[in-house]
Amino acid sequence: MQFQWYPGHMTKAKRQMQEDLKLIDLVIELVDARIPFSSRNPDIDELGKNKARLILMNKADLADPGKTEIWSNYFKSRGCFVVCIDARSKKGMKAIQNEIMEACREKIERDLRRGIKNRPVRAMVVGIPNVGKSTFINTYAGKACAKTGNKPGVTKGKQWIRLNKNVELLDTPGILWPKFEDQKVGLHLALIGSIKDEILNIDEMSLALIKLLMRDDPRAVAARYELEEETDAVEILKSVAKNRGCLKKGEELDYSKAAALIIDEFRSGKIGRFTLELPEDWELS
Repeated sequence: MQFQWYPGHMTKAKRQMQEDLKLIDLVIELVDARIPFSSRNPDIDELGKNKARLILMNKADLADPGKTEIWSNYFKSRGCFVVCIDARSKKGMKAIQNEIMEACREKIERDLRRGIKNRPVRAMVVGIPNVGKSTFINTYAGKACAKTGNKPGVTKGKQWIRLNKNVELLDTPGILWPKFEDQKVGLHLALIGSIKDEILNIDEMSLALIKLLMRDDPRAVAARYELEEETDAVEILKSVAKNRGCLKKGEELDYSKAAALIIDEFRSGKIGRFTLELPEDWELS
């Protein structure tokens, strides 16, 4: 299964981001804690290389806590500030304000030396589709000021949002890169819902997901789907279809329905807390 997706509006968004970076002090990047590498846009490292950086590992409630700590330490070693959050439940949100001020401390002190007082930190919020960027902004601001949706590409245009006297946020559309150099990145993005399901082969995706879940925590998978000794992905999919009553007319097993069920239950955390990748998987130093 080949993954490629780069709508035209994303090229425009990247050009706009280059212009907007001249206006801001801090880049706040949201990543999905289940796939912290795959859910980053590599363009942002280059675009924001001279700006303070804060990485928010969102949906940390769905990720493996031990692996989340590994990723947090990795990003900190790269000079980024990091906060692990769950924007929906507001977990971790209180720590963000202090991290923003710490990340921009040099800028704030420089302003004071120049006699500039109370100029708010201007931060750009970036992230690929479906990492929860709009939900984060709404939760952080305490009101629905950014449109949210559960499908990729809902956020359009840009808007400044005044949070308090210290911080202003610039929202931007989610952007992806032109092609996935590693198909594993495409798979991981598809599994968390950053690529529209309608253009994907759900059956193949589910088999790949089953292999990843069985690699990391076979007991959680077996417990969730009442498996006995199945280890082969196809056999597991068949058992899930049987155990969950996924049937077509005539009592024939409906594998596509079972495949969609597994993907949905992974995304919602019903199978367990999984992180699909580690820095070493990408040979990151």
